[in-house]
Amino acid sequence: MKKFGLAIIGIVAAIVVLTNIGSMIGLAISALIAFAGLHYYRKSDSTFLKLFWGTVLVIGLLTAVTNIPAFIGIIALLGVYYVWRKWNDTESEKIITQSDDPFVNFERQWDELTK
Repeated sequence: MKKFGLAIIGIVAAIVVLTNIGSMIGLAISALIAFAGLHYYRKSDSTFLKLFWGTVLVIGLLTAVTNIPAFIGIIALLGVYYVWRKWNDTESEKIITQSDDPFVNFERQWDELTK
């Protein structure tokens, strides 16, 4: 039943990611424009270039903020990643064997010595 729930959540999250892939690409381009504006703003010396690159930065930030569906797609992508991790997670239990070899059960023997 746990795998069934994970499958349903994963399928729904994958559909949401696929429907918002265009806006996620738009967000990436907007972030790239904003990053370029910030980079060249910090490197420029003249007032005109600072004004130009500051305007590019503001335009990039405004277009990035207006891509709300992209943020929903990113959250859904995190959901797909969570489902992927939980699906492939194998709970390995530590099996403690009873042996007289001190290297096999070092933790158990150390606990006995420190008591």
